[in-house]
Amino acid sequence: MSGGDLGATLEGQPLLALTVAAIVLAVAAQMVSTQRPGLGTGMRNVAYLGLLVAGLLTVVQFAGSNRTSDAALWLDHTREARIEGDETVIAMRADGHFWVKAQLNGEPVDFMIDTGATYTTVPQSVAQRTGLAASQSGEGRLLDTANGTVVARMGLARSLRLGTIEATDLPLAVLPDTQNDTAVIGMNLLSQMKSWRVEGERLILTP
Repeated sequence: MSGGDLGATLEGQPLLALTVAAIVLAVAAQMVSTQRPGLGTGMRNVAYLGLLVAGLLTVVQFAGSNRTSDAALWLDHTREARIEGDETVIAMRADGHFWVKAQLNGEPVDFMIDTGATYTTVPQSVAQRTGLAASQSGEGRLLDTANGTVVARMGLARSLRLGTIEATDLPLAVLPDTQNDTAVIGMNLLSQMKSWRVEGERLILTP
């Protein structure tokens, strides 16, 4: 490999370039340490730091590319919807579900998109935080959730906004708080869309 090819390779792979530079610096430190011990020690410490940083960045890069790893799940987080023209795009998270950071009555709430859910639902704690009052009159509704069948009270959201989409006076089901509370966007919102589709790891909503 020529010097030009090596330079192009290192330019396209910054982690490899950092690793090579740290190794070269460590070798140079060994060569000068006999004549100038202080300088050699300083160069060696910088080289070790470079190798440490390169190693950590390699782990992070691997975790990001391996969606099923524990590190990828730990590093992952819910994002706001991205707007592309008049469409709202929601990215799949590392757990294989579509999550979006939406605004419920003006307050940020992380929602999971669930096409198998009839209603958009929130736990009681989220309802209280966002000023969503559940009706106490009449009978509750039985809903099947990941924690079994629960009795939900219906409420009315003043607004639910994500990307280009804003629903007003949207019926929501308020669920009792449990250990695994998840706010869910269900079909009573998705059915109001002009269309929705999944393309790879993107959920695309057209209002």
